[in-house]
Amino acid sequence: MNYELFIAKRIIAGKKYKNSISSPIIKIAITAIALGIAVMLIAVAIASGFQGKIRDKIAGFQGHVQILNYDNNNSDVSITPIDINQDFYPEFKDIEGIKNVQIFAKKAGILRTKTDFEGIIFKGVSSDYDWTFFKEYIVEGRLPDFNQPRTRDVLLSKTIVDRLQLKLNDTINATFLKTSTSKLPSNKKYIITGIYNTGFAQFDKNMMIGDIREVQKLNKWTENQVGGFEVLLDNFDKIKEKGDEIYSKIGATLNSKTIIDINQTVFDWIKLFDNNVWVIIIIMIFVAGINMITALLVLILERVQMIGILKALGSTNTSIRKVFLYNASYLILKGLFWGNVIGLSIIGIQYFFELITLNPETYYVNVMPVYISLKAIILLNLGTLFMCFLMLLIPSYIITKINPSKSIKFA
Repeated sequence: MNYELFIAKRIIAGKKYKNSISSPIIKIAITAIALGIAVMLIAVAIASGFQGKIRDKIAGFQGHVQILNYDNNNSDVSITPIDINQDFYPEFKDIEGIKNVQIFAKKAGILRTKTDFEGIIFKGVSSDYDWTFFKEYIVEGRLPDFNQPRTRDVLLSKTIVDRLQLKLNDTINATFLKTSTSKLPSNKKYIITGIYNTGFAQFDKNMMIGDIREVQKLNKWTENQVGGFEVLLDNFDKIKEKGDEIYSKIGATLNSKTIIDINQTVFDWIKLFDNNVWVIIIIMIFVAGINMITALLVLILERVQMIGILKALGSTNTSIRKVFLYNASYLILKGLFWGNVIGLSIIGIQYFFELITLNPETYYVNVMPVYISLKAIILLNLGTLFMCFLMLLIPSYIITKINPSKSIKFA
């Protein structure tokens, strides 16, 4: 029989325990642990949510890896065409973990109405394009249909539509400059068949999605000439590894870049969330640990006579320490339970009801995203339990200093 655990349970269940001097201190310690784990869960959920949403949105507009001609590396538009007939298109046969390879081409232009105009990047895509991302953010209309000889269907953001005071199914006038300055610009008409709103202002403010054949005609390219290739991966966590593999498999005249390389500033910014989360976790564990140390010391000092009697009956210092460590572990677990209830409830409310909104110009999202995995929840709870328990080992040594004859004498 584990008599240390038996005594700890009797102490916890006793009425004297609940009405003792240490009761308010114990409640403060439990509250500190509950608030600590709740704050840690929320911090991890927000950081993971931001990182996941932002990288998914960038990948939705640019793919995970882009294969371009070297001449196009620092340009937002397609300058020098690439032959579509490549060994890696329509699929990489020697690289696993690739979801899709799709062609694209970009052309800068201006959308005009009677009173306003907006600069845009016309991104031309083909029937091989993966629309999974845009299906999530379509707010009106439908996706363009490329299964016809020619289509004037385009997808515009709500940001552009609102600025130009347009609506679904409107016909818009677009002007595109020729590569030769001596030639007059090209004027085209397109139909707004779909309106999207990703909340990523960097792309929403100027991106128009349409048929790649339109861009090919504007640039005087053949049907076998494209601006580049976008590669979508199954697992974002392997983007660097797959990016290196892709680079080694393409021709010498082509270059590949991951979206992390292309959007270095944005990814450096979201990496800061990791640092902030670690600071929060360390502070919360430290605060919870200090409160538990205080509660343990009060519990020990309050039961000096009991410790003396147990020693007189033959209990070792280690056994008596176990009694109080079991007691403290119970308090930690109680705090963790309520902390998880509070933290996961707040995360769930934000996930389902989106109560907290943000400025997309600053944060790249219009609603605070939250995401937390079961693995993160388990690691946070185990980590907090372990660190708090570790911090309690040293103050529990005070038990070894208690003299049984003196403690029993004044009982």
